[in-house]
Amino acid sequence: MKINYIFFKKIMALGLVLMAMSSCKKFVEADLANNLIAKEDAFNTDNSATSATLSLYSYYSTTDHLKFSTLFGGLLADELQNTTSNADLIQFSQNVVAPTNTNPTGYIWGYSYQTIRYCNLILDGIGHSTGMTTPVKNQLSGEAKFFRALMYFNLVNFYGGVPITSEINELDNAFKPRATVAEVYAQIFSDLKDAQNLLPATYVGSAALKVRTNKWAATALLAKAYLYNKDYANAEAEATKVIGSGTYSMATLSNAFINTSSETILQLSTLFGVSAFSTYRTTSSAANVAPPAYVLYNNFTKDFELNDNRKTSWVDSTTFNAVKYYRINKYKVQSATAATLGNEYTVLLRLGEQYLIRAEARAQQSNIGGAQDDINVIRTRAGLGNTTAVTQSALLTAIAKERKLELFGEYANRWFDLKRTGTADAILGALKPTWKTTAQLLPIGMDQILLNNKLTQNPGYN
Repeated sequence: MKINYIFFKKIMALGLVLMAMSSCKKFVEADLANNLIAKEDAFNTDNSATSATLSLYSYYSTTDHLKFSTLFGGLLADELQNTTSNADLIQFSQNVVAPTNTNPTGYIWGYSYQTIRYCNLILDGIGHSTGMTTPVKNQLSGEAKFFRALMYFNLVNFYGGVPITSEINELDNAFKPRATVAEVYAQIFSDLKDAQNLLPATYVGSAALKVRTNKWAATALLAKAYLYNKDYANAEAEATKVIGSGTYSMATLSNAFINTSSETILQLSTLFGVSAFSTYRTTSSAANVAPPAYVLYNNFTKDFELNDNRKTSWVDSTTFNAVKYYRINKYKVQSATAATLGNEYTVLLRLGEQYLIRAEARAQQSNIGGAQDDINVIRTRAGLGNTTAVTQSALLTAIAKERKLELFGEYANRWFDLKRTGTADAILGALKPTWKTTAQLLPIGMDQILLNNKLTQNPGYN
């Protein structure tokens, strides 16, 4: 019998690992299939434990959550427009998402908690293992804590306070109340600091491809979490560690998203070298049968300065029925096969964002010169001259604009920025007639509230 609990409506098998790690007890125990291993054996050795943990990187709940949080975040902000007639997506575009809309429940809430539960299972397995070596235990524990922190980071920024769980038993999770925002961030900070201490600075596997989490990936996400919490001193300190590590350098615009980019801190590998965001984000209408499904707002592209090379390198366009549509074009490879491999993965963290994090943190601490230096790194790569901003207020405005034009199409950065900087009402209120300030948080899914009466709804959705 399947147990429903607050985090997701159903548990789907993850091949041998998730089934092997299931904590549910059956009244009748059946023999395992030949291609499965028992939970108690999954963490007996370094090799089997590594195989279990590596599934985190390709687990559909991890990859699809990141993909859909990018799409939904873009639609909620002033970044993406939806050209289809899909009623659920129109709700995102208009910022009137209903509690009965299953998209956020499934792809943001549900998939996040599936990945969190998988991280908890990994950490429990490692904690009880007697056959693993200490270095591998540290590596895998650090990776699981990084991904758990990443999921909570997205959840708290989409929903506000959410339930926190580290248990592996579904019944222990079934009626968790919402934690406060501060409590969720405390969990994020704890996991990322642990990951920093557990993970090596070097990459396990191919160092050139950077597809396994290392110390600097945990540090980069920690810097971002500090920035969001207005802890500017620590945000600057953590970003400085990444920038000063000597491991990364700014790539050319054309190479920023190839899988050997010097700028990448962490990326998720793909089977044939085609990013998960490629065809999904830049739907082609070469046959002139329909416009792209998701396009940039026209006024978004007008924010680029005249000689900003990011517009020519990272944006393309297509025309349908005499209407010009602008598309995100950071990833160039549209398709590939085993015989014709592409050279792009899905970039999760990169150095450019760290310079912008440090620039903002420095500006907030009135370090004008330091903030100018950092923003100019971004502008120089874009082919632009140094910033003309010389005051704290002007610098913060300039940094916000650079974040918009540098990080568009990468997860929900723009959506989160509008909310955390207090500019959502002014910018989205002027753009969208249906905007209300309560739309800054998504509704908790009605099905989740029915499953758990301790969950409370966000304001504006009752």
